[in-house]
Parts: sequence; structure tokens; C-alpha cells
Amino acid sequence: MPDASPADEYRRRLEDRRRTHADLSARDARLSYARLAVFGTAAVLALLAFWVKAISGAWLILPAAVFGWLIAKHDRVIRMREAAARAIAFYERGLARLDDRWIGTGEPGDRFQNDDHLYANDLDLFGRGSLFELLSIARTRTGEETLAGWLLAPAPPDTIRARQQAVDELAPRLDLREHLALAGTDIRAGVHTEALLQWAAMPPVLESTGLRVAAAVLTAAALVTAVIWIVGGIVEPFVAVVAVEILFTFPLRKRVDRVLHASEQPARDMDVLAHVLERLEAERFDSARLAVLRASLDTDGVPASRTIARLHRLSELHDWQHNQFFAPFAAALLWGTHVAFAIEAWKRHHAGAVGGWLQTVGEFEALSSVGAYRYEHPSDTWPTILESSRTAFDGDALGHPLLPARRMVPNDVRLAGETRLLVVSGSNMSGKSTLLRTVGINAVLALAGAPARAARLELTPLAIGATLRIQDSLQEGRSRFFAEITRLRRISDVAHSRPLLFLLDELFHGTNSHDRLIGSIGVLRSFIERGAIGLITTHDLALAAVADDLAPHAVNVHFEDTFEEGEIHFDYRLKPGPVRRSNALALMRAVGLEVNPEGLRDRASTIRAVSGPSPPEA
Repeated sequence: MPDASPADEYRRRLEDRRRTHADLSARDARLSYARLAVFGTAAVLALLAFWVKAISGAWLILPAAVFGWLIAKHDRVIRMREAAARAIAFYERGLARLDDRWIGTGEPGDRFQNDDHLYANDLDLFGRGSLFELLSIARTRTGEETLAGWLLAPAPPDTIRARQQAVDELAPRLDLREHLALAGTDIRAGVHTEALLQWAAMPPVLESTGLRVAAAVLTAAALVTAVIWIVGGIVEPFVAVVAVEILFTFPLRKRVDRVLHASEQPARDMDVLAHVLERLEAERFDSARLAVLRASLDTDGVPASRTIARLHRLSELHDWQHNQFFAPFAAALLWGTHVAFAIEAWKRHHAGAVGGWLQTVGEFEALSSVGAYRYEHPSDTWPTILESSRTAFDGDALGHPLLPARRMVPNDVRLAGETRLLVVSGSNMSGKSTLLRTVGINAVLALAGAPARAARLELTPLAIGATLRIQDSLQEGRSRFFAEITRLRRISDVAHSRPLLFLLDELFHGTNSHDRLIGSIGVLRSFIERGAIGLITTHDLALAAVADDLAPHAVNVHFEDTFEEGEIHFDYRLKPGPVRRSNALALMRAVGLEVNPEGLRDRASTIRAVSGPSPPEA
């Protein structure tokens, strides 16, 4: 990695790209004025040649050539300026991540949200301020889909290790990530996978070799007769050729238009792929997974980027028709017809490779996204994936990667050996749910092949199940309690088939304390007997008795607070044993609610006198 810190390196590059953008903007303005001047000169010469007849029409050849050269040069400058603008955005977003200002600056991945997934919503994997937004620098939808898939499904140990090696190799390659960020014309993902694959699978509509040859002959005739008109002043042959061209193209018009319009978006999408593939083809990698990806790009000795660049060039040639000055020449040259035939020929030869290119780019972009995270968080650790028959999650100084570094308080969590369950008690807002999310999101990172926010983390391969964000549903007529027990049933089914990490927040919160205690003990005993490990939270002091019933496999831990001068203070440090008090009454008083403890005790005595003793335990 560079000697400079990630933040310093980003700032240095950002200033350099801003200077480049300012210089290219000035060149853009100069070339615009030059094009206007050359066009004005050509207009004057055309007036002298065809209206006044004072000079030969051959004088128009020079300004036409200069104008064409200026168009090409101006196009390159515009492309370079747009690339500089994207580089500026790339480094600005990188600095935002490092300064904890990244929320809302990236792709949130909303389309991957799934209320039925066993942990995605609970652990904030997708949406604004999510893990996906923090990680993803993918330029294609395939890259986003690959990264999302890694977060949603734990990988096998060998795959995790292969990804770790690949990410370690990619992390210091900042030039490579910048180059990939310049692909496409939009800061968001530029390749629409399904639409591109559908286009590649479309049957051809222009297959006739005879028609293509006839179009070439007519174009050659148009060029020859145009020269005769300009040099000799004889216009009739050119008019006759144009009339034949109209008769030729009229029955083909709909098919030509269909080919041209259908290829516009795929060509733009493929241009993003070409930028990525071109850079990948120039790289040499040592890690096994990256070497495999690189080798998959060589097809019959022709680089994929060169093949794709040809399609994008054809799309650009089609766009020339929309230029009001070039449109008359394009019509006479059968420009659109030739481009349509060329696009159809390209599809016949290369459409079958599109899916493979997409998969390669998708995996590489996912690895690159994790590589950027590795570069920006060098103190995060590589998790060790244990090969053990006993499920384990053992971490030191675990932190939540979505929390700003200045607010994050690390904690140790050990679920190994005899300890299978941590019962986390504590008052409101003390950090119980955040601890569960910290454990869960670090497990997701580890099992995706990414670094974890920890000083040390060892874990076995795990499935994950959580109930941190269970909601009722008015539309489905479903209470929160019913939604919770339904989720628990699905988590239980997972525990039957593979090792499980469960994260249960306020277990059975929607029922009475008697049933809650009995149900909690029963469910947790079932999980532990199947080899699962996990954490549950509670602010109900009675539920801390679960650990006693399930000892030695369950241990009580807690967060505590202090109440001083009307304010509650939390240290967010995990401590052994159950919490001994609640802050609920203190919170009520802090916000100005009047609480009369004597009245509450009188009311409680009345309730017991009327209702009788509590029901016996089952």
C-alpha cells in the first residue's frame, strides 16, 4: 500500500483531478469556437461556389476535412473531461467514507431488500446507510448483484479464503479502482443485466448477404456521382443514385430502425464492460481466483474489450446521423443501413459470450469493492475460518462498521467451548440491539470473504438468523408476535440442517411474562441442543433467569447506565452478569412525565387482591 494514509492519498489525487478537469473545460470551449469558425468559413465558401459561382466547389474539401478533424479531437476532449469529473466523484465519495459522511453518497441496493430473508433487514444490509452502500463501488448491475449475493448467503470456507487472497491483492491497486470508476457515463450502475442478455438473445432481422452487397454498391455509386457533381457541376447522376437508394431502403426501413434502436442501450452498457475488461486484460494477478478471472477473458485470441469496443463504435456511428449537419450526407451514404448490417453481424459472432463477460466483470467488481474497503480500513482484521465440528464465534474488540469511528465502542464476544448463549440484559438505549447487530454484520462480512471490524475474529461456517426488526402487518392481518414466531420457526428449521448463529432481540416481547419465560427457555434449549450459538437481549429482569436454567451453556452479560443531574449516561461496555436495575422510570421523569410510585404500588396491590395469585409455573 502507498506510504500515505488513504485519506491523504485521496485528497492529493482529488486536487490533481480537479486541475485536470479545469484545463479540459478550457480546451472544450476553445474547440467549440474553432468548430463554429470552420463551419462559418465552409458556409461562405459554399455560397461562393454554388450561389455566386465565383469559385470551384472543390474548395469545400479543406474546411470539411478540418471540421471532421475538429469533431474527432473535440470528442476526445469531452470524453477526457467526463472521465476527470467521474474521478473527482470517485475520490470525493472515498473521502466521505473515511470521514463518516458516506450515507446517501452511494448505491443503497434497495432492490435487494427482502422482508422474508432471515437477517438482511435485521442487520441493515441494504437501503440508505446500509452495509451495501458502504461497500459497493460497482459500476454494473451484475457487480452489484454479485456483491449482494455474497452478503445474503455465506460462502464455503475455501471460497472465503480465495476471496480474502484476491481482496488482499486488489486492496493497494488504487489506480485500477480509479480506472474502473471511469467506466460509463453515470455515477450509478451502468449495465442492465437482464435487458442486455435479452438483446443478445434476440433473433436477427437482417441476414441477407445480397442486400448488404447491394447497399455497398449504392453507397459507392453515391460517392462517385457526388465527386462528379462537385468537380464537374453535373448533378443528374447523383440525383438518380439517390432515387434508387430511396427505393432500396424503403422496404428495409422498419427492420433497420428496429436493429438500430434496440442496440442503443446495450451498446452503452457494453461500453462500461469494455472499460472494465480492457483494464483487466492488461493486469497480471498472483492470487488464484483473480488469475482464473483474467484467463476467462481470452476467447480465440481476441480480447473481449476490443470486441465490445467495436460494437460501441458502431453505436457512435449511428449517433452521427442525429447531427443536423451530417444527416444529409448520412442519408446519401445509406449510413444507418450499413451500421444496422454491421450490428447484426456482430451479434451473430459474439452475442453468446455476453453472459460470460458479465459474470467475470460482476465478480471482479465485487472483489474490487471489498478491496476498497480493505484499503480504507487497514486496521480491520481478516477473520479466521475454523474447521471444527463445534460451532463457534470468538471475537475481540468487535465494532459496528456502519457506526462512525468516534462513536463506536468495541466489545469482546465469545461463543465457543461450553458457552453457547449470551443473555444480554440492560436498560433502554444501552446498546443491547447494537451488540447483536455488531455480531451479525461482522459474521456477514467474514462469511462473504471481507475483513471484519475487530482486533481478532475466529468463527466456524455459519448460517445466520435474526429477529431484530420484526414488524406486524396490517395488510396481512399479522401481529408482531405472530411474525416473530413464524420467523423463529424458519430459523429453527435452519438449525436442523446446518450450524446456526441466532440473534434474537427481546424474545417473545409480544406476550405475557409467564409465557415469555417458558417459551424462551424451550426455544433456546432446542437451539443449543442442535449445536447452535447466539445472543438474546432483554430489558425484562426476570428473563435473565434463562441463563440459570440453561447453565453452563448460557451466560448472563449486561450493559449499564448512570443517571446524573437529570441525564442518563451510557458507556456501552459489555459486563458480566445480569443487569440489576432499569432506567425506565428515570427516562419518564427525564422527559417530564409525572410518576407517582406510591400510587403505582397501591394500584398493584388492588390488582393482586382482585385477580388472585399468579398462575403456577408449568
